This record gives sequence, structure tokens and C-alpha cells, in this order.
Amino acid sequence: MGRRKKEPRNVHRENIVSAASVLFMEKGIAAASMDDIAKAAGYSKATLYVYFENKEEIVSILVLNSMKKLYGYISSALIQHETTKARYDFICRGLVQYQEEFPFYFKMVLDKINIDFESQDYLPEEKETYYIGEEINEKIKTFLLSGMKKGDLRDDLEIMPAIFHFWGMLSGIIQLAANKEEYIKKSMGLSKKQFLESGFSLIYRSIEAVQAEKTERCLK
Repeated sequence: MGRRKKEPRNVHRENIVSAASVLFMEKGIAAASMDDIAKAAGYSKATLYVYFENKEEIVSILVLNSMKKLYGYISSALIQHETTKARYDFICRGLVQYQEEFPFYFKMVLDKINIDFESQDYLPEEKETYYIGEEINEKIKTFLLSGMKKGDLRDDLEIMPAIFHFWGMLSGIIQLAANKEEYIKKSMGLSKKQFLESGFSLIYRSIEAVQAEKTERCLK
């Protein structure tokens, strides 16, 4: 099959990325080869390499696209809701939605992204993903500071550690619920939703200001 010239380059790249996304859902990232991706997209392997150097480049684009979705979920939660608890609840819902929509990329984007910007040994998409992650951290920082100012959250939170604790706890419980859904149901009699709600509530209480602190601030 010859190279297709009637459509812009970005259209071919999007077609390949879209086909790869479906393939990864079916077979997993590790099991899918460039041959598989080419067949799924309807291109020859030679043509595939015209648009992408390797599978890692395709994965990096999918991770970036999914990270943009996560940023949208978090931003929406902060814009649409005013109370600290409502914002928290919708951040949690956004993360659950993200994990369910992009299970293969959920763990990848929440892991440490270590890019040496002094070298050129990284993909442009990886750098962009890193910066979107930093923007998401800023959103969570805004959420925490706002909650502290309102007296809803503890005033002794150290912001940067709290951000990473926040991600670690929430992503951990979401991944656990996804991996152990049947076990949780059998051993605890809880649905995945019930398990997550109880976990989210527990995490919120760990950063919530105690009632005495709230009352004191209201009286000032």
C-alpha cells in the first residue's frame, strides 16, 4: 500500500493514533506491535514509519491526549463548584472517570515523569505531558489554599507534600478498586462505587479542619 497523499499529514497521524488506542485496549500496549498497529489503521508497515518512528511515540501522544482530558476534568471541578467539599467530590469523580476511560494511561500519567531537559532524549509529547502535569498540580494547590482560607481544610497543610499525598492516596484507592473489584465485593459486600465513596470520605477527613477550628474562624 503506497503512502496516502490526499490528506494532510496530521490526519494520517490521527487515524493511526486512533486505531492504536483501540488496539491497546484490546491487546494491551506491550502485546501490540507496529505490524498490528499498521493493520488496524489500514496502512502498510512502511507507511506507518513515515508518520511515527516507533510505538513509544504513538503511546506518548495517547498519554498526552489523556492528560489533557484529566486537566479538563480537574479544571471543570474547580470552576463549576464553589464549596470545598463539592470541589473535592468532583475532583474524585473526574479521576474515576479518567481511570475508567483511560485505564492504560491512568497509572502512567500519575507516576513520576522524569525528563532531563538538558538532553534531547525525550519526545516533545513527553515534555508537554510533564508541563500539563505541573498545571494540574497548580490547580490542586489552588484548591487546597482556597479550602484552607475558607477554614474548611486544616491550616497546617504543607502544600507541596500535601499535593503529592493527595495524588498518591486518591490514585491508589482508585487503582485498587479497579484491580480488586470482585474481591472487594465478596469480602466486604461493597460495590466499587461504595468502596470508592468510603475511601474518598476517609481521605477528605484527613485534610478537613476539625469542627472547633471551623467555629473559631467563623467567629473571627
